[in-house]
This record gives sequence, C-alpha cells and structure tokens, in this order.
Amino acid sequence: MTDDTAMGRALALAAEAAVAGEIPVGAVVLDPRGRPIAEGRNNREETTDPTGHAEIVALRAAAAAHGSWNLTGCTLVVTMEPCVMCAGAILQSRLARVVFGAWDEKAGAAGSLYDVLRDRRLPYRAEVVGGLREAEAVTQLRAFFAERR
Repeated sequence: MTDDTAMGRALALAAEAAVAGEIPVGAVVLDPRGRPIAEGRNNREETTDPTGHAEIVALRAAAAAHGSWNLTGCTLVVTMEPCVMCAGAILQSRLARVVFGAWDEKAGAAGSLYDVLRDRRLPYRAEVVGGLREAEAVTQLRAFFAERR
C-alpha cells in the first residue's frame, strides 16, 4: 500500500471520528513491506480516555497484531501532525517513519511547534514526511470545528 492510499484510509477513519463527535483524526500503521497491520481514530470522548488519540489507538492495535511493542521498520500514516504525547509513543514503539497530512501549529511535535521525532538528543528518531494530502485533512478539521462554533 502506498503512503497516499494509506492516507486515504486514514482520512476515511477521520470522517468516522467526526460523525462520532470526535476530532477528525485517523491513522494507519503499515508494516515494513507497506501492508496495513492496524488502524485507529480519535476516541477520547467515546472512551473517556485522554490517551485516545488516533496514533495511540493505531499503535496499540499494531503492537497486538505484530505480537510486539517493537514496530521497527513500520510506518504510521496519520491525518494530523502528532502531538507530544503521540510523538513519545511513536519513538517508544521504534517506528521508522511518520507521514502526516495537516500541520498543527498549536501542538505539533513533528516539526511545527516541536520536533520531537527528529530530536538528536533522544536515543530514537523517525523519518518525518509532512503535508501529504494536507488540503483534505485541513478541510476535515476546519469543517468539524466550524460546525461546533
């Protein structure tokens, strides 16, 4: 599966999140050969779990599917730039790559506000590709928040 195809699935998951009243963020984890092994969407409101971000949900599912927390060589494709919490989980899982759509100037930790995923002071780093299908991801987020104002 290509990054673009995985982002299409992540965008569909984000749309599902919005319907459920969640901030529209979706994520897909690809194994080292590019095959999808897990996915997730925001579910904080549904689960009353503050860690219910799409990335965390997808990483938990990927670790279960993979049979290990160590996801070396895997890629996370997510519709919005990961926050600090998610960036920490990404590094702890040893993901090789993170591909995201919308930049998050308020809380992003993959290059906008912080650059946790590529910080040379940390023992692990991930390749970061930002802005894939950015316009679609931004449109979803803006529509969600405009509806609530």
